[in-house]
Amino acid sequence: MKKLILFLAGVLSFAQSDIHVLPVQNSVYMLVGAGGNIAIQIGKQGVLLVDTGLAASAPQVMAEVRKLSNGPVRWILNTHVHPDHVGGNEPITKMVPADPTEPLNIVAHENVLNRMTAPVTGNTTPEIQVGLPTDEYFRPFKDLHFNGEAVILYHEPNAHTDGDSVVLFRGSDVVATGDIFTPESYPFIDIARGGGVEGEIAALNHILELTVPEDRQEGGTLVIPGHGRLCEEADVVEYRDMIVIVSDRIRDLMKKGRTLEQIKAARPTLDYDPRYIAKDSFVKTDQFIDSVYKSLGGK
Repeated sequence: MKKLILFLAGVLSFAQSDIHVLPVQNSVYMLVGAGGNIAIQIGKQGVLLVDTGLAASAPQVMAEVRKLSNGPVRWILNTHVHPDHVGGNEPITKMVPADPTEPLNIVAHENVLNRMTAPVTGNTTPEIQVGLPTDEYFRPFKDLHFNGEAVILYHEPNAHTDGDSVVLFRGSDVVATGDIFTPESYPFIDIARGGGVEGEIAALNHILELTVPEDRQEGGTLVIPGHGRLCEEADVVEYRDMIVIVSDRIRDLMKKGRTLEQIKAARPTLDYDPRYIAKDSFVKTDQFIDSVYKSLGGK
């Protein structure tokens, strides 16, 4: 947790100086620099956000939203529980004028709400707070219709966490993945919060079922990752293949009786490190190997 907090502090220092919005397709936009990427959908009915970034970036996020639309913020869809994706829930909720006829709904899988309300110490559940999901779902998907298009949340069990949702904007042909897909870094498989490498691979395969490329694998469905650049289906394929190959290598070494330290020494990620490891990478090579090893039953 301490490492996560330090990482988010670093993200915040960057976010406050470089928050900006990119058009994606139709009425969907991508906001970067506020922590995790935020998808914004606008239209006659108002504004829908997928994730809200870090708490301290909320004023800048809302300033960018208001450049696109003065309509009411009607929906927040949270992809998972990490504070760089749900931190803005509370301050944004407080910035939105209360309107009983058009309330702000916050949607997430029930595991997100469970983790946000879990006791920090002892057995006392925290009091109800502003910014918690108000419309949690527990089935494989939840759908809604807003601004003229179907918006579908799909639960991806035990991937990045146990509460991940992938969001499909069906009319705009855009998918927001949360941290299941981070094209410029190794995946953060949060085992402590129910993540696992096999669920991660299954989630990426499902994303590929939702995406359809244009000719020569260019264009078509666009993918908004949890962090990093706007992507296409081919980027997801490369990322999925990397995780599958590294997992197979580690699984093979485990079958041969290698210990975790021996597996690290064998460098199963060697050919991928130049692409997915940078000086400021949150997920280092050893951390990625650790998470795969534990996901596959290593002690």
